[in-house]
Amino acid sequence: MSTPLLAVKDLHVEIDTSRGLLKAIRGISLEVDAGDSVGIVGESGSGKSITLKAILDLLPKNARVTSGEIYLQGKNVRNLSSQQRRELLSETIGIVFQDAIAALNPVMRVGDQIAEIPYRRLGWSKSKSHDRAIELMELVGISEAEKRSTVYPHQLSGGLRQRVAIAIALSGSPQLIFCDEPTTALDVTIQAQVLRLLMDLRMKEKTGLVFVTHDLAVVNEICEKINVMYAGRFVETGPVQSTFQNPTHPYTYSLLKSAPDIDHHIERLFSIPGEAADLTKEIAGCPFAPRCFAATDTCRTSEPELVAKGLSLSACHHASTYLEKVVAIPSEGGRR
Repeated sequence: MSTPLLAVKDLHVEIDTSRGLLKAIRGISLEVDAGDSVGIVGESGSGKSITLKAILDLLPKNARVTSGEIYLQGKNVRNLSSQQRRELLSETIGIVFQDAIAALNPVMRVGDQIAEIPYRRLGWSKSKSHDRAIELMELVGISEAEKRSTVYPHQLSGGLRQRVAIAIALSGSPQLIFCDEPTTALDVTIQAQVLRLLMDLRMKEKTGLVFVTHDLAVVNEICEKINVMYAGRFVETGPVQSTFQNPTHPYTYSLLKSAPDIDHHIERLFSIPGEAADLTKEIAGCPFAPRCFAATDTCRTSEPELVAKGLSLSACHHASTYLEKVVAIPSEGGRR
């Protein structure tokens, strides 16, 4: 078997907080091959963005990787020097953040920002770097690229700023792009355009995508594989289509059930009761058990491992039988 482009193995991340030590990531594993499109979904606070930051060595000062391995192009990133790590990460991975206006330099022309990586890291001439910036602006669908390369971020619309951010992510010719909620701040029309752009780029450039979002519809649109995250762990992973049709974890089922379905009239959307687990405290059993309609005493005392269930991996003691208890959920908002 070929070596995956990115392999994360049993990653653990802790964060020092005013409330105590928070175990933000509790043993996740992930593989991404060139050209893959992988989604990571879950509620706010589940650990999605911290996962990306840990891989990219961008954790805040109060956070740290305590165990686990991160392999990029077969190299163990954690065993490299800080300079070697930065070089490998910057050569291999591009990043598109949620808020383009915050990610872009407000006092630097957008063309210069796109040209910066070719000029400073790849050692290209200013002329060649500028030509590359114009080429990338045209690639991501920015019309009048030469003219718009001279403007500042605040002079562009939100959709155009996000396209500039994608162009910057592509400027070093990465094999993999991390997208951290890149369409959340955009209206639905612009969101559809950006998603279509990312899909086209993946096909044309053979670039892999890791897409972090809370929006299941976005994952269904752009990803082939899905990792459902809850309380710092993946509780279900598998192909998007089969996972959406036959979820093996009650949390995945509940997320799907709480999403609006335009094909069916509903009076009230289903909501998941309770609150997310407090990761500053020890978790005795399944962290979703207090909110789960199918929980038993076993769930409250023993945390399940991620094991194969059909085409998916599921961290549920009752992955094969939990749907028998769906009758306990109100009928409004049904998605299945």
